[in-house]
Amino acid sequence: MPEVTRERSGLLVRAVFEILMERPDGAQAKDVLAEVERRLPPTDFEQTTYATSGARRFEKVVRFQTIPAVKAGWMTKQRGLWMITDEGRAAYARYTDPADFMRESVRLYRAWRTANPRASDDTDTDIDVEEAAASTTLEESEEAAWSEVSRYLDEMNPYEFQKLVAGLLEAMGYHIAWIAPPGPDQGIDIIASTDPLGAAGPRIKVQVKRHQNKVPVDGIRSFMAVLGANDIGLFVCTGGFTSEAQREARTQETRRITLLDAQGLFDLWIEHYDQLPEQQRQRLPLRTVYFLAPRE
Repeated sequence: MPEVTRERSGLLVRAVFEILMERPDGAQAKDVLAEVERRLPPTDFEQTTYATSGARRFEKVVRFQTIPAVKAGWMTKQRGLWMITDEGRAAYARYTDPADFMRESVRLYRAWRTANPRASDDTDTDIDVEEAAASTTLEESEEAAWSEVSRYLDEMNPYEFQKLVAGLLEAMGYHIAWIAPPGPDQGIDIIASTDPLGAAGPRIKVQVKRHQNKVPVDGIRSFMAVLGANDIGLFVCTGGFTSEAQREARTQETRRITLLDAQGLFDLWIEHYDQLPEQQRQRLPLRTVYFLAPRE
C-alpha cells in the first residue's frame, strides 16, 4: 500500500488550488507549500526525511503530486511562481472528490505522456515517494537560481539597471540614441532606433523601473502620454504589471507598447547573452550549470 494514497494526493493538490484561486496573480512555491502545511498538517510519513539529502518528504511529495496538474494544463510553474489556469479552476469545481480529482489529472498526464513519446512511461504517479526527491530537484534548483537573480536585479543601482536594459537592446540589434542621465527623465529613460541615424522605422522609447511593486494602469497611461504617433513604447519593470495595466497595453489600438517584467527581461538576456560585449555581460554575469534531466 502506498505511503501517500490517491485520496491524500488529491487533498494536497486541491489545497494548492484553493490557495492559488485566492491569489489570481500567482504565488511563490515556498509560500504555497507553507500554507498547504498549515491547512493540511503533514502525516507522520511526510514528516520523515530522505536519508541521502536530509530533506523532509512533505515538500517533495506536494511538488511531485502537482506534476500531473501541470501536464494537464491545470496550473503553471515558472521559476517558483505557481498559478492556476482557467482549466484548473473548472477541474477543481467539477471533480470535488479528492481521489477523482487526482485520478483525472493523472489520466490527462498519461495522455500527455502518450503524445510525447520521448517521455518515460515507467513512472507511476500513484506514487513512488522516493522518486519524488529526484523529480523535484531541478524544479527547486531553478527556483533557487531565479531567487538569486531576482534579488540581484532588485539590489542593482537604478542607473546600472538602466544601462543593462540599453545593453540588451544593443545586443538585440537596436541602436541606442540616448540614455537619460541621473535626475528627472520626463518619463523616458532610453531612446533607441532600428538604424544608426534613426531615419528608418519608428523610435523606441523606453521607461525603466527597478522596484518590486507592480505598475498600475495609471502608470501605463502616463507612459503612453509621452509616446508620439510613430513611437513604440517599451516599459520595463522588475516588479511586473497589474492585470489592469496589462489589459490596457494589450488592447491599445493607437499606441504600440510592450511590457517586460523581470522574468521576461531575464529570458531575453539569456537569449542574447552571446551577443553581449563582455563589459555588458558583467552587469548580469551568468554561468551554465548542467543537471540530469528528470524523466517525466
